Amino acid sequence: MEIVIAAVLCLIVGLAGGFAVFRLVAGNSAKQASSEASSLVEKAKLQAETMRREASLEADSLRREASLEAETMRREASIVAKDQALKYKEEIEAENKGRLKEAQDRMHEAQERMKEAQERMREVRDAENRANQREESLERRSESLDGRERQIDSMQSQIESRERELTVAEEEMVRRLESVAGMSPQEAKEEMLEGLRDELTHESAAIIRESETRTRAEADKKARMILSLAIQRVAADHSAENTVSAIHIPSDDLKGRIIGREGRNIRSFEQLTGTNLIIDDTPECVTISCFDPVRREIGRVTMENLVADGRIHPARIEEMYAKAVDLVEQRVVEAGEQATFDTGIHDLHPDLVHTLGRLRYRTSYGQNVLNHSLEVAYLSGVMASELGLDPVPAKRAGLLHDLGKAVDHEVEGSHAVIGADLARRFGERPEIVHAIEAHHGDVEANTVLDVLVQAADAISAARPGARKETLDAYIKRLEKLEEIANSYKGVERTYAIQAGREVRVMVEPEVVDEAQSVVLAHDIAHQIESEMQYPGQVKVVVIRESRAVDYAK
Repeated sequence: MEIVIAAVLCLIVGLAGGFAVFRLVAGNSAKQASSEASSLVEKAKLQAETMRREASLEADSLRREASLEAETMRREASIVAKDQALKYKEEIEAENKGRLKEAQDRMHEAQERMKEAQERMREVRDAENRANQREESLERRSESLDGRERQIDSMQSQIESRERELTVAEEEMVRRLESVAGMSPQEAKEEMLEGLRDELTHESAAIIRESETRTRAEADKKARMILSLAIQRVAADHSAENTVSAIHIPSDDLKGRIIGREGRNIRSFEQLTGTNLIIDDTPECVTISCFDPVRREIGRVTMENLVADGRIHPARIEEMYAKAVDLVEQRVVEAGEQATFDTGIHDLHPDLVHTLGRLRYRTSYGQNVLNHSLEVAYLSGVMASELGLDPVPAKRAGLLHDLGKAVDHEVEGSHAVIGADLARRFGERPEIVHAIEAHHGDVEANTVLDVLVQAADAISAARPGARKETLDAYIKRLEKLEEIANSYKGVERTYAIQAGREVRVMVEPEVVDEAQSVVLAHDIAHQIESEMQYPGQVKVVVIRESRAVDYAK
């Protein structure tokens, strides 16, 4: 507004100066100029007043806008401050929650440790109670043993006195017999030897007949066992479980394409893979059968790739077969290398590593042989370490003990002998080769390493669940073994041990004599063979114990 007033004043001064100049120049028209100057001054005043009012209005508008803008900025600043305060509050609450949770976790951990400490204290108290009970029991046994020793001393003195009396009586009896029989001692001796000779001849003949009968029974049992094992290796049920692979297909329409025109696709597939392709009425499924696990796996991979690709013809089958061979061979090598890495054995011959990897696709009673070999290696190493021996040879022998199962369908003979030949061919040490060959008794176990591998193999194969046998079935089999043995007359107690591989039968000596014990063991074994199914063999041991008890009064 001041600027406007100054401008107006400058304009007035300019007009006045112009007017004076004009008056000096045009004196004749002074009046007219004066009147014009007056009108101009009035107009200038009016314009100045108008501009002042407009400036005043504009200033008021600017003040109102500035006030509104200041109010808006104040509100925005207040909102931002509230948001920041809320954010800080949330961060503080989150931090407090985290600290609270951490404190709760620490408290929970402390409670768990307290419970563990209480449990250990309870175990210590229980152990102390058991130790006290054992000490009391040992003291009672010691007292009982002292009493028995005194009884034994007394009985021994009585026996000595009776022996002396019997010696005197025997001499008296000999004198009486000589006087009654009228024979000299030499003649009586010869007659007695002749009678003993006849009796021994009769008993020898009976023993020979009994031995022949027992040998024949054992030979028949061994023959039945060999036949049953041979049948078991090629049985239909066993083959169905372990020599087939089922492949899912999207629809049954694909079965016709798999067979091909006049069966050319299926013939090409079977010739290339060396497997049998079974296509039946099973919905959305085809089956590959083969005794060679590696060939069966190659066939399975080939068929899955063909089904996924959709183009099935002889040329495509050959292409997919080549890819499957490379893939399976790679998996075999990786499995062998992983097994050697897991056991810490890194100097095996490459061919042995490859053969070991083939066990990845081999099963025995439903148990994967490669996993079984790793388990035997671990068990052998642990037992060797506990005995103070070097665990590395034990692990090596345990890992390679079932090597022959990778090729036992191709080579005749026991898998233990086949595996030993393979290990010997590829430079394994003689003790490792002998442990492989002896782990099933094909040769005699004559070293600690042989026994370790045998024990580890039995532990791995006999544990519940290892060989496609549930815990319930395992317990039922043990109960059935004990039930069969307990069903016979004279049996006092029965124990199934060694994971069902051995049955120990305690009999009453008053009811079952020595000869009946042999017959009882044979009958129990025969009933187990006829009524039960089990892997391997079951050993039946009949134990008869006689005790003579007397008291000195």
